[in-house]
Amino acid sequence: MNAYKTITNRPDNTNIYHGDIVAGSLLIQETRKVASLLLNNVADEEWKRAIKIDNILQKRSPASAIRQARLIKNRLTLMRPELWKLIKEGNSDIAVQAILAASIKHSSLLGDFMDKILREHWLTFNYKISAKDWNDYLETCVQIDPKVSEWKASTISKLRQVVFRILAEAKYIDSARTLKLLPVSVVPELRHYLTKNSEDYILKCMEVTQ
Repeated sequence: MNAYKTITNRPDNTNIYHGDIVAGSLLIQETRKVASLLLNNVADEEWKRAIKIDNILQKRSPASAIRQARLIKNRLTLMRPELWKLIKEGNSDIAVQAILAASIKHSSLLGDFMDKILREHWLTFNYKISAKDWNDYLETCVQIDPKVSEWKASTISKLRQVVFRILAEAKYIDSARTLKLLPVSVVPELRHYLTKNSEDYILKCMEVTQ
């Protein structure tokens, strides 16, 4: 199974938003396990057995395991094996930031929220985000991608919960309840990867607190 996909960086003028991220937040422990499978280049049958039969992600149902494994794989295969290794072998800070980087690559909805909303808050010394920020942000997304207007209110609410949980897990906010912003520095190992692979958009999104 050749998992790595080569894609071009997302141009600023072609933002396409989707709701796939609703399937899960950073899923840190699960992503470490999937990264290990990818690094071992397992065959399709071995992949299916690990997810469905062995239940390595420890989910309550095969459907849930398959859904989250698909989300994680879709994130990681946008990045190079070097990043998978950071996730599998790095300490907590390295792994979490590497997973966040892959999540941003996979979801412009997450990346642009960080780049636009979090950055604006830091620049204006407003160190707390809110549900209103999310709703206002979605209005701007509609102007870029009209299909966003078709999303159900329940989907929008769930997406907000997932994005805020991701920000809390990555320590950009202190919790998904209080929503207070925290300063973040990109770890050197990830900065090296992003710079070497010209992942300028991802690095920009992750450096919003500086």
